[in-house]
Amino acid sequence: MNRRELMGGVMGLAASATTAADAPDASPLITRRIPSTGEAIPVIGLGTSGPFEVGAEPGARAPLKAVVDAFFAGGGRLVDTSPMYSTAERVLGELLSPAQQEACFMATKVWADGAGAGAAQVADSARLLKHAPLDLVQVHNLRDLDAHLKTLRALKAQGRLRYIGITHYTVSAHDDLARVIERERPDFVQLNYSAVTRDAERRLLPLAADRGVAVIVNRAFEDGRLFARLKNVPLPAWAADFDATSWAQVLLKYVIAHPAVTCVIPATGKVRNQLDNLAGGRGRLPDAMALAGIAAAVGA
Repeated sequence: MNRRELMGGVMGLAASATTAADAPDASPLITRRIPSTGEAIPVIGLGTSGPFEVGAEPGARAPLKAVVDAFFAGGGRLVDTSPMYSTAERVLGELLSPAQQEACFMATKVWADGAGAGAAQVADSARLLKHAPLDLVQVHNLRDLDAHLKTLRALKAQGRLRYIGITHYTVSAHDDLARVIERERPDFVQLNYSAVTRDAERRLLPLAADRGVAVIVNRAFEDGRLFARLKNVPLPAWAADFDATSWAQVLLKYVIAHPAVTCVIPATGKVRNQLDNLAGGRGRLPDAMALAGIAAAVGA
C-alpha cells in the first residue's frame, strides 16, 4: 500500500472532514526562528532526493513543476537538495520561477573530497540552482568536514552563502553530529528523526537548542515505510485535537512538536502529497499525551 491508498482509506473513515488533499489551505504555516540570526522560516520544507532526480522530458518535469507551484503557493520556503541527488539541482534551477527563486530559502550541500573540489562544487551548485547567494550549504554526511567548514566560512564571509550546516541521515552518526555541534557550532544541523526513530530526543535535539543551532529533519516518514506500517490503522479520533486529518500530518506534527526542530523536509513528486504535507505545518500541535499516543500507534 502506498501513501495515496493509505490516504484514501483514512478519508473513507473520516469522509466528513475537510483535508489538505481537497484544496490548498490559505491559513499560514507555523514558523520557527533560526537561532543564529532570528530569521523565521516555515516548519514544512521540500526535499528533493528521489522525486526530483529526473531528466529533461516534459512528462517527468510537469508533475514536479506542479509540486513546486503548490509548495510556494502554500507558503513553503525551504527547499533542500544536494549534488549527490543526480539531476535535482539542475531540475530545481530550471523549474523555479523568478518569484519562487526570490521566496526560496535554498539549502544545498557540499559532497566532495578536498577543499578545491568542494569550492568548485558549491560554485557549480549556485550556477545550476540559479540562486546566489545560496542560503544554506551543508557538509553532506560530514564528508571531509574540516576542509569544507573552512571553505564555507570563507564563502560566508564573502557573502556567497548565508548559513553553514552539517548533515547525516543515520542514528549511528548522531554522536559525530553532537561532537561537531559542540566544537564548531554551525548554523544548522540536519538529522533523521521520526515517531519511531526518536534517538535524537536523547541528546542531539537538546544540544542543538542549547547551542543555538537550527534543526532540519529528514526521514520523518522513514522513507515511506511508516505508511505501510499504518495501512490497517484507522486515524484516531484524537488526531482532530491537533488539527490532523491524515497520517502524514500526524507524523509531521510529531516531529515539529519538538521545539528544537526548525523545519522538516519530506520529499514528494505528487501535488496531493505536497498539499497534505503543508497541512501538517498548520494549526495546533500535539501535546505530551498526544505524542505518546502517536508513538504507540506507530509501534515505537
